[in-house]
Amino acid sequence: MTFSMEVDVLLFAAAREAAGKNSIRIAVPDSACAQDVLNELAKKIPGIDPLIPSCRLAIDQTYASADAPVHCDCELALIPPVSGG
Repeated sequence: MTFSMEVDVLLFAAAREAAGKNSIRIAVPDSACAQDVLNELAKKIPGIDPLIPSCRLAIDQTYASADAPVHCDCELALIPPVSGG
């Protein structure tokens, strides 16, 4: 598989803690969707994998589904559940 574009992934809360950083750049094929980015992210940072199912996704600050296409240099945010009181 040829990785020809890069996507910035923003990490928050537990995902940020698992990665040890606020963001990471992930290389994916031109025809990639958000799920492809998440799959590559889980390969690079295994501790994030169990967190992904409970997170929401946003692409360029708009909520998106895992099958949404991504584009070169877009920003994908991995947003964990929010709790408060």
